[in-house]
Amino acid sequence: MSTFPPLNARSVSFADGLMVRIHEGGSGHPILVLHGGAGPQSVAGLAAALSSHAYVLLPTHPGFEGEPRPEWFDSIDDLALTYLELLERLDLQDVLVIGSSVGGWITSAMAVYNTMRLAGLVLIDAVGIQVDGHPVANASTLSPNELLALSFHNPAAFRVDPATVSPEQARARAGNIKTLYVYDQGLNMADPKLRRRLGRVSIPTLVVWGESDRIVDAGYGRAYAQTLPHASFELIPEAGHLPQLEQPERVLNLVREFAESCARV
Repeated sequence: MSTFPPLNARSVSFADGLMVRIHEGGSGHPILVLHGGAGPQSVAGLAAALSSHAYVLLPTHPGFEGEPRPEWFDSIDDLALTYLELLERLDLQDVLVIGSSVGGWITSAMAVYNTMRLAGLVLIDAVGIQVDGHPVANASTLSPNELLALSFHNPAAFRVDPATVSPEQARARAGNIKTLYVYDQGLNMADPKLRRRLGRVSIPTLVVWGESDRIVDAGYGRAYAQTLPHASFELIPEAGHLPQLEQPERVLNLVREFAESCARV
């Protein structure tokens, strides 16, 4: 992708001590981008690119990247309801919500609760549903190299020399993984009720999947798309769990085309 102006950061205060740091930028059709366990940097490039034609919001989930997380704030539903409240506070309508990995689970939960302000969903290698025969890999049991091998079509291109990782960076990664599994609540990234509930979601959905994803395979992705009444499925060659990093232009074009189709509805 080309270089885009950075998004501006601010913190938004909610009830009971909850603060959410968001990056925002651009103008036009509103887009909310939700990251997964890889952190906000895994979707920052996509968000920045979209901000050239849209108003983009990119929150950092509380507990990630050292952001404070109140003890009571500990579930996917907490995140989903908070982001719905954020859209209400900002009085945003016809919002496209994009979720990567666990961000896709949050996106799905938002749509189950309320689609009044939503125009459509983009699920990028999302987790959150149960699919027999297609388990979600448990990132908490994997070494960085093992996780890398499952996550990318070309792991070597994303391998980091351990000697270059500072203690602060190592602690941040460990903190992100710990926070991820706080939100998971022992469900192994698969809410047994979510798939049934998604059958009631009537807004358009684009399900994007990396063909080489070994965190959640393409069969899982197709099942996700089949669960939603108005979903289409796009398989991305030469990409794994984070296709927005390995095939950024392909993903950006798909999202832009889908966003335009939602705006016309």
